[in-house]
Amino acid sequence: MTRWLGIALLPSAEHRTAAIHLQQEVGGDHPLRPPLSPDGNLPHVTVFQGPFLDSLDPAAELDRIVAGADAPERITLTSPGVVYQPTGWVFLSLERPALLEKIQQMTVEALAPHLDRAAFDAAKDVSRFSEDERVSFERYGYRYTGAAYAPHITLGRAEETVAQELVRSAPERVHVPGAWVFDRFSFYVMGENGAHAEILEERALAPR
Repeated sequence: MTRWLGIALLPSAEHRTAAIHLQQEVGGDHPLRPPLSPDGNLPHVTVFQGPFLDSLDPAAELDRIVAGADAPERITLTSPGVVYQPTGWVFLSLERPALLEKIQQMTVEALAPHLDRAAFDAAKDVSRFSEDERVSFERYGYRYTGAAYAPHITLGRAEETVAQELVRSAPERVHVPGAWVFDRFSFYVMGENGAHAEILEERALAPR
């Protein structure tokens, strides 16, 4: 059976709340989907996600990734602000330090053997993907790996022109914190539009 799962960094409680409020403020009269909440779709930074075979053991793989990451207790990422991503996506863009690149590379190497490649969406419209994104999607079924990795918190999705206008006007309407703190790893079940719908396994970045 195919399971649609992902690994993510989760923000601290303070920044989880800030991300939820930011989604509401950016959307304004045009609520972004799906809605973020503290006990539903959690704000998160995806490291990798996709369709997986039953051979995948989320607990064991997450333990391996945490051990190999050798991360600090908290990771602080700066943000250049809210950005638009085709088609219809509104992202809180984040920096891509070497530590995140290392974590993603380790994660992809660990999980790639368990990917259900038959479940990749061969009909997906990739005409507006960059070349790196097309290569990533073809290889791993996920748009943002390797050179295409783009750390972000997904604020949601809207009709194309609405999303573009929300992002254009965001600097005039919304204060976006310049730094965001993350303190946990999560292995999660994907929901609407790839949302973080349910935690399967959770670990501190630097277990004691």
